Amino acid sequence: MYLFVNAFFDIVSVVDTNALTLKQEICKVLDNNRILVENMCGQGYDGASNMRGSWNGLQALFLQDCPYAYYVHCFAHRLQLALNGVAKDVKVVWRFFSMLTNIVNFVSASAKSRNELNLIRKAELKELLDSGELETGRALNQGRSLKRAGATRWGSHFASITSLMSLFKETKILLQEISEHGPNQQFHGDAESDYIAMMSLEFVFTLLLMDKIMGLTNFLCQVFQKKK
Repeated sequence: MYLFVNAFFDIVSVVDTNALTLKQEICKVLDNNRILVENMCGQGYDGASNMRGSWNGLQALFLQDCPYAYYVHCFAHRLQLALNGVAKDVKVVWRFFSMLTNIVNFVSASAKSRNELNLIRKAELKELLDSGELETGRALNQGRSLKRAGATRWGSHFASITSLMSLFKETKILLQEISEHGPNQQFHGDAESDYIAMMSLEFVFTLLLMDKIMGLTNFLCQVFQKKK
């Protein structure tokens, strides 16, 4: 749980996400910073029922203590929901994210596949380092994995895209290996289908295009987040 009051205050670990638990933890942070709940003039959360619920949501519990702390649905979250909704209406984008999800789910479905992807990446990094095409240094060339996109988090779609871009060659090699040497025919067929789709002009073009577009929208979401 993140807590902002015009400025970032703290990251708090909570045992559950019940509204009452969240309120108690937020009040502790406010008390530690000598901020009175009674002086709240507004609240901004996402649209989950435990946050915006009219009777038992977090915003309703705070309204009992401070009736003027009106709730506003987080603008960053609203923007993400709007972007998700719009993207689904564009057929090319919808096909792209459907295929991206298939690829990520297939590669990340088992520990063996994830391990093989890491081994391929290590081999590629060693080759680049040996040839001098890559430099070593602190926080460089760290281990990576493919990221799944969340249903309502536009930022997670961007993370999924960037993860595939950074592991594109390794993912391609892994899909080729599974399509030829997978444990059964189903794995062969699924891997080959994902490989063909991943190497198509439409997918690669959309991958590069969405990386540029979503880089901008992700920046806008961060701006809205800071203004909460």
